[in-house]
Amino acid sequence: MNSHSLFKRIKPYLLLMRLDRPIGTLLLLWPTWWALWTASGGHPNGKIWLIFTTGVFLMRAAGCVINDIADRKYDGHVTRTQNRPLAQSQLPVKHAWYLFIGLMLAAAMLLLLLHKLTILLALAAAFFAITYPLMKRVTYLPQVYLGIAFSFSVPMAYAEITGTVPKIAWLLFVINILWTTAYDTIYAMIDRKDDLKIGVKSTAILFGDLDRAIIGIIQLLTVLALFLFGKQADFTAPYYSAVIIVLWLFVYQQFLIIARKESQCFKAFLNNNWVGLMVFVGIFSHYLLKS
Repeated sequence: MNSHSLFKRIKPYLLLMRLDRPIGTLLLLWPTWWALWTASGGHPNGKIWLIFTTGVFLMRAAGCVINDIADRKYDGHVTRTQNRPLAQSQLPVKHAWYLFIGLMLAAAMLLLLLHKLTILLALAAAFFAITYPLMKRVTYLPQVYLGIAFSFSVPMAYAEITGTVPKIAWLLFVINILWTTAYDTIYAMIDRKDDLKIGVKSTAILFGDLDRAIIGIIQLLTVLALFLFGKQADFTAPYYSAVIIVLWLFVYQQFLIIARKESQCFKAFLNNNWVGLMVFVGIFSHYLLKS
C-alpha cells in the first residue's frame, strides 16, 4: 500500500478528530495553560505540562468523535457539517466507536500518572464531555454545558500542582465558562437557520434578536472577572495590559457579528484564539518579569 492510498484510508479518521481544525484544541489549551502557570507560580513542571497538553489533544479529539457519532443523522442537514465523515458514510459507525474508545483509553493512561483528586475531577470532566452532544436535544443552553466541560482542566491543574482546588481556581473556572459560552454562541449563530429546521437547540436560538447584546454582556463579565482574577493573583501591569487588549478583541468581534453574516460570525469565533493567547501572554509576562 503506497502512502497516497494509506492517507486516503485514514483521512476520514483524521477529519473525525478535527485534526484539520485545530481551533477547538487551542481554545481548550489556553485556559489549561493559564491554570498551569498560575497554580505553579509561573514554573510548571515539564512532566505535568506535557501530560495536560497531551490530555487536551486527546480529549478534544474524543469529544469531536462522540459528537459526530451522536449527530450523524443531523449533520447532513446542516450546511457547515454536511461533509463530515459520518454524515457522508465515509467510515463505519463502529469504527468511530473504536476510535473514541481508543482515545479515551489513552487519556485514561495519562490519568494514572496524576494524583487522586485530579483523577476524580477528570472523571467529572469526561462525563460532561461525553454527554455534551445530548444537550442540544434537551436544553437551549448547550454552550454553557460545553463551557463547563471545557473548564475542568483548570481545577485539575490546581489539584495536581497544589493538592487542592482554591477559590481562585473556581474563579478561573467561571471565567472560562463565560468566555466559552460567548464564543460558542457566536459559533452557533452560523448554524441557527439549519438548527431551527431540524430541532437542535442553542443559546443563539434562545437569545434570538438579543444575541449580540447578550454575547456582549457575557464578554464584559468575562473581562471584569479577568480583572478580579488578576487582583486575586496579585498580577502586575503586563497582565492588565493583556486584559485591556482582550476587551478590544471582544469589541472587534462585536463589530464582526453586527450583520450576523455566517462568514463574519465564523471569523469572530476564530478570533477567540487571540483572546486565549493574550491572557496567557499576560500571565506569562507577569511571572517572567517577576523572576
